[in-house]
Order: sequence, then C-alpha cells, then structure tokens
Amino acid sequence: MVIGTEIRCLRITVSGHVQGVCFRYCTKREADKLGICGWVRNLPNGDVETLICGNESQLAAMQAYLAHGPEAAQVSGCHANSSNLTQHPKTFTIAH
Repeated sequence: MVIGTEIRCLRITVSGHVQGVCFRYCTKREADKLGICGWVRNLPNGDVETLICGNESQLAAMQAYLAHGPEAAQVSGCHANSSNLTQHPKTFTIAH
C-alpha cells in the first residue's frame, strides 16, 4: 500500500546484465518493503521494465535500488519517465 498523499508513477527501464539474476523477484521484494505499487517485467531485448507508483520518498528509494539491483546484476543504465495513469495499481506484481 502506498503511503502519502501525492502519488506519482514512473516507468523505468533498467539495462545491463539484469535478466537471469533474480532482478524481478528482488525488485518485487524491495517494492513490497517500501510500500510501492506497480509491476516489473523482462523485455525481449534483455532489459527489465518496471512501473513504480508511490510518494516522492518511496520513488527515490526505489530508483536508488534499481540503479544497482541485486548483487548478481550489473546495471549499466536506469532511465525513468513519468507515467500519467488515471488508476494506480493496488499491489506490486511480477508480469510475465
């Protein structure tokens, strides 16, 4: 559950060696810990894409996590774009 009054959403693409290293699972665990809603999925080109929704401090903490990812990952890029959704996800899920 997102904490705070002003909820924003960001769509983030993470590149590098980010598939096959439990990136999605660890991202979900971190999102749950921070109270962030959204989703994470692998992309066909080897990147990972995620939608994160939360307040400013939650988004900043999640972006900091995504910039390095789990221990086995080697993140070479983390690009965020604002996402204007009319309805926000209620939980954080791993999309397949």
